[in-house]
Amino acid sequence: MEHSQSSATTVHIRWMIRRDMPSVLDIEAASFEFPWSEDEFIRCLRQRNCIGMVAEEDDQVVGFMIYELHKNRLHILNFAVNPEVRHRGVGQAMIGKLVGKLSHDRRNRIMLEVRETNLDAQLFFRNSGFKAVSVLRDFYDDTCEDAYVMQYRYQPSQQEMSVPKGNRIGRMAG
Repeated sequence: MEHSQSSATTVHIRWMIRRDMPSVLDIEAASFEFPWSEDEFIRCLRQRNCIGMVAEEDDQVVGFMIYELHKNRLHILNFAVNPEVRHRGVGQAMIGKLVGKLSHDRRNRIMLEVRETNLDAQLFFRNSGFKAVSVLRDFYDDTCEDAYVMQYRYQPSQQEMSVPKGNRIGRMAG
């Protein structure tokens, strides 16, 4: 199997639509011991602050993420990449998309919970700049596992830090 970085450039991330659901459910089932049902996806995506996105490679859905928008953070509820295309930059592209939505003065972090047994996910998120910030005991309904709360904090640039608040828009437009 070839691990060229060029494959990462073909990842296209877009809003999830109804037609994506069969692919999303397949990836979900292949990724988790206790997968979400279609009803759980739909119930979640009906919430006003809940957003679903998919990653496509050659018109195939190869990954997805479901996250909530909160006043000062993004909260990842579900995140998976098709096992057949892991380690090719799909997950990184999805995280990059979320990081791009952060800002110094509004939503400045991404949070998620990861099962204590899901070492692959813990490593992936740690390598993506997330840190474990706390443990939620007995977090899951289906097992008595703990969850690690992992967080990515937005790092403002030196330039951002030095711009007076009221002037930021004018400065960015120039």
